[in-house]
Amino acid sequence: MDKYTLQADFCVVGGGLAGMAAAVSAARHGVKTIIIQDRPMFGGNSSSEVRMHVCGAHGENRRETGFVEELLLDNFYYNYSESYSIWDAVLHGKMNFQDNLTVIMNASVNAAECDGNHVKSVTAWQLTTEHWITVEAKLFADCSGDGILAPLTGADFRMGREARHEFNESIAPIEADTKTMGLSCLFQAREYATPQPFKPMPWAYKYTQANMFKRYCDVRYTNMWWMEVGGMGDSIADTEKCRHELLRIALGVWDYIKNESPDKERFENFALDWQGFLPGKRESRRYYGEHILTQNDVEAEGRFEDVVAYGGWSMDDHFPEGIYHTGEVGTIFHPAPTPFGIPYRTLYSRNIDNLFCAGRCHSATHSAMSATRVMATCSMMGQAVGTAAAIAIRDGLNPAGVYQRSIAELQKMLMDDDVWIPWKLREMSKPVQEAELIASAGAGAENVRNGFDRDWEGVSNAWEAPLGSSIEYRFKTSVDIDKVRIIFDSNLNRKDPSRPRERPKNMRYCKLEGDEPFSPPTTIVKAFRLEVMDAAGNWQIVAEENNNFQRHVRVPVNQHACGIRLTPLQTWGAECVRVFSIDLI
Repeated sequence: MDKYTLQADFCVVGGGLAGMAAAVSAARHGVKTIIIQDRPMFGGNSSSEVRMHVCGAHGENRRETGFVEELLLDNFYYNYSESYSIWDAVLHGKMNFQDNLTVIMNASVNAAECDGNHVKSVTAWQLTTEHWITVEAKLFADCSGDGILAPLTGADFRMGREARHEFNESIAPIEADTKTMGLSCLFQAREYATPQPFKPMPWAYKYTQANMFKRYCDVRYTNMWWMEVGGMGDSIADTEKCRHELLRIALGVWDYIKNESPDKERFENFALDWQGFLPGKRESRRYYGEHILTQNDVEAEGRFEDVVAYGGWSMDDHFPEGIYHTGEVGTIFHPAPTPFGIPYRTLYSRNIDNLFCAGRCHSATHSAMSATRVMATCSMMGQAVGTAAAIAIRDGLNPAGVYQRSIAELQKMLMDDDVWIPWKLREMSKPVQEAELIASAGAGAENVRNGFDRDWEGVSNAWEAPLGSSIEYRFKTSVDIDKVRIIFDSNLNRKDPSRPRERPKNMRYCKLEGDEPFSPPTTIVKAFRLEVMDAAGNWQIVAEENNNFQRHVRVPVNQHACGIRLTPLQTWGAECVRVFSIDLI
């Protein structure tokens, strides 16, 4: 059993969407980064092991951008058949072929060395190689979901529900307790052209209409999230016991749908296509940060000066009893504004000076976390942490120091990387602000430099024009251009009247006969030409792209120019071109 040690500037523990975003964001900003993941694939609850779709903010044009949108658009392009195995591969490639990033898989962190309130290293056991791996780093981020570094480092944390009076939260219980939201082993069905009988295993539970508590069982439109246990006990220590219980529940529910339900004839041609054996977890440890996000913060829209991410999911507070809750619903969706801001101060430990936290283990009460725990929101937190780590490494700061000295720079860097921060406009480069703007056709040309990279409250913030139209900046003086930053329209609502089966979720609940294959949103510009103008007024082509499928595009230029011109030539199906931003980097 070999032992070896690796060094890095930044070490991320956990490879769900929060950890992925933290690691990639730091690496892209030049930080030598190591990520440790305890599973054979990335993605956490979104991976093929759990298969929860990527949820985020409710409402028109609230979809999260930045790294998580990049992942989803990759999936639309590569994952024609909407396969979770291909989704795993998309995530694998994103992590394993990233400069400045070292990936350690199938490795469970079980020890940490600290010097007072400073983490020096973490050690993991890699199951596949039988190696003990120690990572020494300047900064660490706990994106593990369960917050594994908290007990290992002595970081302050909490499990369970706060008493109502502690933070004056109206949806909290009267008295504090150790109850949490539970775990679920999901399943997926597939529709076939012929009947698909099901014979239940003898150890599966038997359900009738009387003991199903009126749960929603249409497999076409739900993944049976309400098959949930573990909230009444210890959501970490009881995981294996919960897994066994959940398998008996899941196969019993499927037996009910196929053989007992009053609607069983509707599902005659459906088969159980996949059964999860790894429980998806909703809640366990939560760090104490410099600020603890509360229900009241959420309801007040989280308008903090240090907002670096946002939520917009309801405060979705599942009953700890899970499936054994006898009411007709398994959760209460307490209203929450969309968006609401998440402050940077919830993303690092209050007593361990070089430890970030992101994802569902960030600093929040149980009530607030019921809204921030969904994966798109967690990814935004991770991207904020990774970007903050880059600032901290560059300037010799700890996480708190970034808040004290560089929060405005952090927000700017995030917005430059296509993270939308509510109530803030992205500052455009000075040459672009001062340039003469010319559009050959269309409407809303000035929108490409208004700093608002999405439609909002019924107002378009895009330049809209026919295919083949061009838009250009003519600068007052020659400008040294490194890259051109372009934001196309990726249809943040994922609604297209021409594709009625298209849904806002990333992956479907079930495979139906006649499902349309995945493809990029029709609104994205697929082919475009970028030109620069020299001092004599001559235009030179610097880029011709014929297969773009991303919203956020950076085109290398690396020359002086007196102007730039963008000509969109083709979309993925839309008749009109929509461009939100064109700027210089």
